[in-house]
Amino acid sequence: MEALSGLQLHDRAAFVDDVLVLADLHIGKAAAANVEAPVGAGADMVDRVERLCERFDPETVLVAGDLLHSFETVPRLVEETLEGLERVVRAADAGLVVTPGNHDTMLDVVWGGSTTPEYHIGDTVVSHGHVEPESNGARYIVGHDHPTITIEGHTRPCYLAGEEVYRGSDLLVVPSFNRLVTGVEVNEMSASDFLSPLVCDADALAPVVRDEDRDETLAFPPLGEFRHRL
Repeated sequence: MEALSGLQLHDRAAFVDDVLVLADLHIGKAAAANVEAPVGAGADMVDRVERLCERFDPETVLVAGDLLHSFETVPRLVEETLEGLERVVRAADAGLVVTPGNHDTMLDVVWGGSTTPEYHIGDTVVSHGHVEPESNGARYIVGHDHPTITIEGHTRPCYLAGEEVYRGSDLLVVPSFNRLVTGVEVNEMSASDFLSPLVCDADALAPVVRDEDRDETLAFPPLGEFRHRL
């Protein structure tokens, strides 16, 4: 599938041309959920980013929006998690860049690093996906919708890939990197059910699921052809 050309997918992230793309970390969600040290808390994400850097050796780690979770306050452990992320990215000799999302209203309080509304990787444009991009690209990579899919009773985070589905260009929607985020099941969703304006035809999007135990990427037919089998 052309939408996946040149991409490597692993642990809810995408790697393309020396850039590791993560989306929807929602740091601080654990505090908002009032859960004691849940899976998906800050230390877990820092460890996983470190392992991804070891695997791919990126030049840039790009957060495609919603680095933070809270709109109004910054929970106590947020700065500790951000410092951990900066530490492991710096140790990998990479840069850390954020394309702010709709949840990142407090970003400037805790983040003094690089930000940009849209990030270009060759002819691929990366942004959070909550608003339409200003730039033209052959492919867009976004987050925002936190897609999951349920197959044979098992719900898993998934990527959604489509060819020529937005402005005649390809689209990849990546899942939330935070394992605490429940996600939204896409099985029966139409385009109007998605939050991102880049999703114009849900039926044309193909779910892509990672089997991390086997280190395999499983691409399924587009939802329009696949729904009846779910």
